[in-house]
Amino acid sequence: MPGASGVNTEGSCEALCRTLVSQKGLQRETADISHSVLYTSLMGLLLVTDNEKEKLTVGRGRVGLKNIGNTCFLNAVVQCLSHTRGLRDYSLLKSYRDDKFSKEETKLMEAFSQVLSGLWDVNEGDRVVNPQQFYNIFKDAVPYFSGYSQQDAQEFLRFLLDKLHTEINRRPYVRRTGKEPEQTFARFRISEEAAAMWKKHLERDDSRIVDLFSGQLRSSLHCSVCSHSSNTFDVFCDLSLPIPKRSSSGQVTLRECLELFSQEEKLDKDNSPMCERCNRHTECTKRLSIQRFPQSRSDLNRFTTSRWSISKSTVYVSFPLTNLDLGRYGPVDCGPVLYDLYAICNHAGTVNMGHYTACCSDENGWCFYNDSSVTPVSENQLQTNQAYVLFYQRSNSTTIRK
Repeated sequence: MPGASGVNTEGSCEALCRTLVSQKGLQRETADISHSVLYTSLMGLLLVTDNEKEKLTVGRGRVGLKNIGNTCFLNAVVQCLSHTRGLRDYSLLKSYRDDKFSKEETKLMEAFSQVLSGLWDVNEGDRVVNPQQFYNIFKDAVPYFSGYSQQDAQEFLRFLLDKLHTEINRRPYVRRTGKEPEQTFARFRISEEAAAMWKKHLERDDSRIVDLFSGQLRSSLHCSVCSHSSNTFDVFCDLSLPIPKRSSSGQVTLRECLELFSQEEKLDKDNSPMCERCNRHTECTKRLSIQRFPQSRSDLNRFTTSRWSISKSTVYVSFPLTNLDLGRYGPVDCGPVLYDLYAICNHAGTVNMGHYTACCSDENGWCFYNDSSVTPVSENQLQTNQAYVLFYQRSNSTTIRK
């Protein structure tokens, strides 16, 4: 682990990966973009685009964040988001003030932007930024994160992006009146059906967060009895990738995680949905693929929850720093869809005790962010078995567009 000798293990992850299912008071009436179809994850992958055109003068960004009481999870995530240029520039330019249509106050977005202003201050007068005000506002919005217990960085990331989206949504909130009728696209091609569903999504949820982090997942079902095929499309904000069992070499590759994620799965009658043609539950096969590629992000599913316990995978997963091609996991003949790595959120330790850090790249190379400490790090030190959330940014435009 880069800079492992300097890791502060006092920030213990006592409440790491607590399930959200039983939590109360977190639902709201607006649409929730935080719930990916792949909710539980071991290793994460985050994917982004950078379209801000206005020039912005910033500092080097090599400024630490103060740990204000088991907040290493917050510090690591904020550093990674701070190096998501499309979000950073949007925040520092205060573009959301003219962009938003939502009636929500932008309290959290303003506080988030203030933290980023300190991290990217040209003068770099303060080498450490205190995120206390930002965290207080976030906890008011999401009481689940109140207290001083260590939290899961991926959960924090999902809730943070969702709350920021709510405040800066370009669409007015429209109350849903009962269950909406299902649309049928029997005469449409898959691409037309997917485009129609995406357009419907943007009619309610359209923000800079959606621009950068949202994609569309296709779930294909094939009935083993009547051979009927059907497709459903869901919006996701991260690819939560399963980690295969350790190979003979003691490590696996990110490509193997992606292959496992997208491989065909056989479903028995008890676990299959209703076949539209048979009108009953039948054995079928299911396959996931990416229909619309997001601009940033991916998660490694390192934590799994069983009935009795939570466990962490420490398998070493190697990942490319440049030219990660996700095109093979998308529509047929979509061509290469390339991504470059720009940030990593690491978790060192166990389920009950651990510490979060970040590695982020800038114009001058990579740095290791350990709360208030910031130190340069070489590329060959990035590959560890502690990588939890990988932040990738799309580097080419060969993809399905809005």
